[in-house]
Amino acid sequence: MIRFFDIVFSFIGLVAGFPVMLIIACVGFFDTGSPIFRQERVGRFGSPFVLVKFRTMARETASVASHLAEFSSVTPLGRFLRKTKLDELPQLWNVLKGEMSLVGPRPCLFSQHELIEARKSLRVLDARPGITGLAQINDIDMSTPELLAETDARMLAQLDLPAYFQFIVLTVLGKGSGDRIKE
Repeated sequence: MIRFFDIVFSFIGLVAGFPVMLIIACVGFFDTGSPIFRQERVGRFGSPFVLVKFRTMARETASVASHLAEFSSVTPLGRFLRKTKLDELPQLWNVLKGEMSLVGPRPCLFSQHELIEARKSLRVLDARPGITGLAQINDIDMSTPELLAETDARMLAQLDLPAYFQFIVLTVLGKGSGDRIKE
């Protein structure tokens, strides 16, 4: 049933959000020269997939987890996109394709070995990664891999339709700070 709502909401979001995404892409082109950011991430069962987001950092920024990136790498537009979580809109395409869910553990990089191992041991990788979830609305990021994996596992064990909608609503209302970058 959750997959059904993922498909419906991501399709509606892509169609209704298209004008906003087009404006962000145009402004982003002038901001960084390349408004779309693609990065290989760890997906369901540890399979790779290409995550799509709006670029929030300078193009030459090293490909590291957000908590390891330099604050100075984030562009002014990027700060706005991160604060409003609009940088996540293109991930609706990943959701529609079935690579992600709206709710699930945030997909990590293949270089985050400690987090991957913790998630494997707790069977978190058996689920589709998500745009939001329990960790995101509680400001738990990838800088604390054990805590993040435990939080993801707790969320997945209790994930039902009411919780699914609750995480989406709380995210839309601005709960959680998104991916943190040290200032």
